[in-house]
Parts: sequence; structure tokens; C-alpha cells
Amino acid sequence: MKVTHQASQYVAEFIGTFFLVFFGCGAMILSQLIPQELNPLAVPICFGGAVSIMIYATGHISGAHFNPAVTIAFWITKRFPTVRVPGYLAAQFLGALTASFFHKFIWATPQNTFGATVLSTSLPVGFGVEFVLSFALMFVIISVATDSRAVGELAGIAIGSTVAMCAFVGGPLTNASMNPARSLGPAVLSGNPESLWLYFLAPILGCASGALVYEWMRCNKESSDDSHGCC
Repeated sequence: MKVTHQASQYVAEFIGTFFLVFFGCGAMILSQLIPQELNPLAVPICFGGAVSIMIYATGHISGAHFNPAVTIAFWITKRFPTVRVPGYLAAQFLGALTASFFHKFIWATPQNTFGATVLSTSLPVGFGVEFVLSFALMFVIISVATDSRAVGELAGIAIGSTVAMCAFVGGPLTNASMNPARSLGPAVLSGNPESLWLYFLAPILGCASGALVYEWMRCNKESSDDSHGCC
């Protein structure tokens, strides 16, 4: 049976988001349940590494969003068609939920929080942190993914490294979500949805702002003469 182009993109988004949550949140679960086996400092590396490898595995098929906030930001800047937005969002949320259900199958213990994103700071600070981290993530993504002057071959490394750095800094404060799908799966399985609205709204606003700011900075979008920039 022949698979349509859009169907293959949705499947790629499902798989990429699944493994982002499976490896990233799986590392959080291991560091919580068996801390002697996995140092918590390895968690940001696992998140960044999962993003990097899945970008190289599926980026040429779907663009490797793996994040509803990223998809919405591309749509706001008119770099993603409206018709594909619902399918991408559904695939991303379903991939994250499936990964969390798989975590429950592996680690069915009362102590398992499934890598849920919870605030370890005040609500205003937490919102601000998620906004800034999401801004940084999208700023890098739209740069390496859409600007011909950027080194596109290093997109996976650049984006994965950004995720890891954000997790190192924001992890102790908000668990550094930057991704509504990544927060939804663990929240549903852990029964801890109290701050879920923040982990939806702040990343969407942050990613949209990061994309819009880069679009403003882009200057001459079609310029190929000025390899060092346009200002």
C-alpha cells in the first residue's frame, strides 16, 4: 500500500516525539527511581541527544518539529501550511502519550512521576523561564532550518545542544519543558495536571516570539550575496 506524503510526515512526527519523550523522560524516571544508575546531570544530555538523532532520522521527511509550539510558530510566520497543522499536533500529542504509557508498562511503581514537568519556583518565574527557554529554542530552530546562510547540516547538533543547555539551566526550576506534548504525556500518566496550562501557554508564546524576532532580523530574506549577514 502506497503511503501518502502527508501520512509519512505525521508518522515521522509521531515517532520523533515518541522517542523524545521515551528517552528524555525515561532518563528522568531512571534518575529518580535508580539514582545510582543514572546521574541526574545526564538527563539534559539525553533530551538533547534524542532531539538531535531524531532530527537527522526524520528531518528530511517532516521537518522534525516534535513540538506543537514549534509547529504553531512556523504556522504564525507563514512557513507552515494551515492544512497540516492539525495532523502535526495530533501526531505529536499522540506520540508523547504513547511514550508515557510505555513508561507505565516498564515502571509501574507508585514513585514514578513519568518525568512530569512541575514548578520548583514561583508561578511568574516559572512562566518567564519557560518563555525564555522556548524563545531560545525556536530562535535557533528557525535560523538553522529556514535561513540559507546558516549551516543546515549542523541543524541537529545546534538544536539538540540548545535543548540540552536549556535543560541544564531550566531543569531545576521548571523541568525545562518548552514543549506542550512533552508535558502532556507525563501529566496524564502521573495525574499531576495542575500547571499544565503554563506548559502549554508559555512555550507557545515563547516559540512564536522567537520565530517572529528572527523573521524581523532576517532582513533581506532572499539575499545570497551576503554570506555574513544583511546588516
